[in-house]
Amino acid sequence: MEVIVVGAGEVGSNIAESLADAHDVTVIDRDRDRVEALTYGEDVLALRGDGTSLETLREAGVETADIVIASTDDDEANIVICGTAKAVEGGFTIARVRRTRYIDTWNQAEGALGVDFMVGTDLLAAESIARVIGLPAAHDVDSFANDRVRMAQLEVTTDSPIVGDTIAEADRYERLTFAAVLRGEEVLAPRGETVIEAGDDPVVIGSPESVRDFASALAPGEEAIGDIVIVGGSAVGALVARLLEDAGFRPRLIEANDERARELAEELARTTVLRHDGTDREFLRREHVGEADAVVAALESDEKNLFASLLADRRGADRTIAVVEKGSYVDIFEQVGVDVAVNPREATAEEIARFTDEQHAENVAMIEHDRAEVLEIEIDAESSLAGRRIDQSIPDLPAGLVIGAITRAGEQITPRGDTVIEPGDHVVVFAHRDAIEAASDL
Repeated sequence: MEVIVVGAGEVGSNIAESLADAHDVTVIDRDRDRVEALTYGEDVLALRGDGTSLETLREAGVETADIVIASTDDDEANIVICGTAKAVEGGFTIARVRRTRYIDTWNQAEGALGVDFMVGTDLLAAESIARVIGLPAAHDVDSFANDRVRMAQLEVTTDSPIVGDTIAEADRYERLTFAAVLRGEEVLAPRGETVIEAGDDPVVIGSPESVRDFASALAPGEEAIGDIVIVGGSAVGALVARLLEDAGFRPRLIEANDERARELAEELARTTVLRHDGTDREFLRREHVGEADAVVAALESDEKNLFASLLADRRGADRTIAVVEKGSYVDIFEQVGVDVAVNPREATAEEIARFTDEQHAENVAMIEHDRAEVLEIEIDAESSLAGRRIDQSIPDLPAGLVIGAITRAGEQITPRGDTVIEPGDHVVVFAHRDAIEAASDL
């Protein structure tokens, strides 16, 4: 496909990098340094110019492009870019926005504003946070097959009861598959004799119940999530509170600004809004924040979110989750003690990149900065997997590909060697980066 990406910041660069191997990618940006960095660092055509200009878009080949992705930091500019592309019958348009009001408008009239697909940066980050809150030890959670199948990347700590167990010993769940073990920079294909070590991140695929049971086994005593504190009434913080309310929780939200605190108190019926500085040690002690099951830091800067997270951790909070705007800080946050760091820009780049893959897959989840993917693929009659037992197909499967789950007529099937894959089945597979293209071909 021919893809135009407008905006070479963190989101645009990540999108271009993800798509460059399989597609012809042209990137437009006003910044000379960004254009030069892409020219010499990635297999893309980089142009310096204004993406809202029809002349610039034409120079990039908008009239023959299959997809135009507007990923600048300006919501209005992104909408204008998509509208301009549509004016010359350009390809499918994708706009990245932060303000949820644009998403609400677009949802009410899909295709409005010249945008075919709209991605909400803050909403995606909030959804990621809400998913991991409900699952002990989770770093990442995604759903497949209309939520009949769940994927989770979990953390094994030194206190975990399964440290030292083999995969065969830990695999006590009927509807669960160990798809991979992330160990440092390695992505290990788990075998029965593979020993689970502290610091490992197993990736499991299975029924929601089995995934939850396994997560609870990794972190016994953390099953019941009740007290959730959100520090910061930012757009992401407010969205997290709203999503938690929808899930039946009654979170507490701390916001220092009087006007914003009143506004949130009126909007969030099931959330207790506290008007105070969320980094005040005495206030945190008085409000028993250290006894919370989860603390979400959603303030206006990475530095404040790190400080708030570490304060909550030192006071004894079970889990800390921080919003991190700068992608390069994610690993640093988690290395110094934050349990989960969520980068809205990375979540947006992943969502846009996965959307371009939907011609091959029903759903895609990216693992650890695109080191691997979990794909849901509908099997057709021409697939080399159709009509064969899994153990017969294994010799044809590329290294780094694991069949994690199957759904058939709405029912989940746990894949075993003698399981026959039929046309129409939805197969959820884990694929190492090097096996992704082969997975789609299968």
